[in-house]
This record gives sequence, structure tokens and C-alpha cells, in this order.
Amino acid sequence: MERQTFLVTGARAPVALHMARLLGSAGHRVVLTDTMRRPIGAATRFARYERTPSPCFDPDAYGQAISRIVAREGVDLILPTCEEVFHLARLRDEAGLELPVFAPGFDRLAQVHSKHAFIELCAGLGLDVPETHLLRGLADLDRIRDRAGDMVFKPVWSRFAEHVLIRPDPRGLDAITPSPTRPWVAQDYLPGTELCAYAVAHEGRLSALATYRALARAGTGAAVAFAPVEDAAVTAFVERFVTGTGWSGQVSFDLMRLADGRVLPLECNPRATSGLHVFRDGASFARMLAGQATCDPDVTRPQAVHLALWVYGLAPALAKGRLKDFLRIRQETDELLDWPDDPGAKSAQLVALVEFARLALRRRISLLAATTYDIEWNGPDQSSI
Repeated sequence: MERQTFLVTGARAPVALHMARLLGSAGHRVVLTDTMRRPIGAATRFARYERTPSPCFDPDAYGQAISRIVAREGVDLILPTCEEVFHLARLRDEAGLELPVFAPGFDRLAQVHSKHAFIELCAGLGLDVPETHLLRGLADLDRIRDRAGDMVFKPVWSRFAEHVLIRPDPRGLDAITPSPTRPWVAQDYLPGTELCAYAVAHEGRLSALATYRALARAGTGAAVAFAPVEDAAVTAFVERFVTGTGWSGQVSFDLMRLADGRVLPLECNPRATSGLHVFRDGASFARMLAGQATCDPDVTRPQAVHLALWVYGLAPALAKGRLKDFLRIRQETDELLDWPDDPGAKSAQLVALVEFARLALRRRISLLAATTYDIEWNGPDQSSI
């Protein structure tokens, strides 16, 4: 494979660091971008880092910055890893910028990011789905209130399971105010085992798939420790989805495996997630991105970002009397930031954490919310949830 130049966006994310290491170690040129001063990805020796304006708060300047990098570096492919994928696709599709973004059209991205439209899309593809109601006002909420104890409530546009209410008391619904610009969904609570999947597809053909189970989470959302698994029902779901949508790009799913073996979708993230970390063969992964081959995961041991595990996992473990479980997970997981001859990431994560903490204090938001504050996409209204 000829040497390619990749632009990997979202350098704050461990998956962006991992992507840069995969491609850089295979001999390709990699440029990383983000809005942060010193994101974790900037510490790798496998890529050069450039800071950009915020795609959320200054999209025109962001588009100009990305366009300059693409032209100057001769970028062959842009690989988004966080929610900047929506901003990049909009700049490509609506602003007409010549950006080789590895992602479907903006309308399709917006459709699957919506926690209601995604379920409707899956149903249209003939996939089993949980009953899901769109809440656009208090009248919609009142119609479902008596079933609250059997349902999960979450904003249509959100991430990391922010603001999710799981089987709440009906009176607890008074805390939410769905509206046409800030809609919510009410979804049947599904008992079972939650699984996650990360996939790459080319024009409806599945090229790579990693399935995993969270061992510890940041709150109720993103996994900070996880174990790779294999599940035929997950594979069948993902294949049906990418074929039915003609998907090209990265796509990730949160799924529930029921006792009867069925797998039902909960929500979709059209970007990279932790499953990327179970790929370590950079040359094979690069060929897969080019559409020249498929690529299978080559990591089988449980993985974790140990600093994030301590930050987000210790307090809940203590509160729930599960300290032994927490320590076992810490002991049995490999540090996913480890990479031969590239040691800078471990210390860089402390610097990045301080930057997020300062933003959280300044904006009076949670530490988790600070990690996506200036790159997230909250639907057409683009308001903060």
C-alpha cells in the first residue's frame, strides 16, 4: 500500500491517539487536530498536532483551518473520532468544502445520532427494536408517565448517557421538560447484557468489527474499562445495518442482548469508540481503511484507561460496596495507552485532565461534559442539552 496522509480529528480522545499510532506505525503520515492546548494525542511520536478553532462555536474558522491543513499536507482521508464528525460532514455537504471525510452524508449522520430516528431506521430495515416514544412536550410525557417504571428516558441529542433516567418514579419525570427543540425519548427498559460494537464499512460492506462489554464506566455512559467478546447476533445486526444503509465510515452501537439470544439496538454513535483499541496491526488496519481488505481484532485481553478508571470508577465502587470488584478490574485489565516506543501518553493524560477540569470549573459543568463541550453536536438547534 502506498504511503498515505491521514488527518485524525478529536486528538483529546484515546481512540484518536490509537488511530494515529496504528497508521503512523505502519509508515503513513498522520496529522492530529483538536481545539485543546495539549490533548493526549499531541504526545505521540507518530503524528504532528495542530490546534484548531472550535467547530461548535466558530464553524467557519474551523472549516478554514481544516481546509488549509488538507491542502497543505495533501490529506488523503479525514478520520473523525468524536462528534466533530457532524461539523465536518456539514462543512463538506452544505458549505461545499473539499474535505475527504470518511463518513456518510450529514443527513444520515444526523438521523442515526437521533435516539428516536435511529430506532425508526432500524425498524425500517427489519431489525428488532425496543418500543421507543418521541417526547416533544409535556403532553407526550404525561401520556407515558404511568409506564415510567418500565422505561428509560434520555435526551434525543446527548452522549455518555448524560441525563438518563432509568425506570424512574413517575414523579421524577417532573425534572425534565421535553420540547420540539430539545426532545426526549422514552424507551422500553430491556433486561439483559449490554454490549457495544465498533465497525468500519465501505459502501454497505462490513470491513472491520469489534464487539466488547463494559467493565466500568464514566457514570452510566462511556466505558473506561472493557473486555472484547464475540457474539454472532451482534455481527448479524451490524451486517444488516451497514448493508441496509450502504454505510461508509465508522459506526458504533450500544446494544442489549436479551435472555432469548436476540440483540436489540439502544443507540448509535457514528464515530470511533473503545472497540478501536482491540486493533493493533496498523498495516492491516490501513489496508482496510483503503477498502483493500478486511481486518479482524487482534487483542483479546480486557483493556482500560487506568487513570480514567480511578477518576470515574472508584467513588461509585465505594458507594455501592464494590471495592473488591473495582480492584479486580484494575488488576485484570491492560493499560490501553501503552504502546511500544511511544511512552508520552501516560503523562500527557494528566495535563489534559487538568485542562478539562479548569474548563469544567469555569463553565460550571461536570468533568465529563467538559470533555465534549466545544466539539459536540446537539441537533439542528445546536443548543446545549
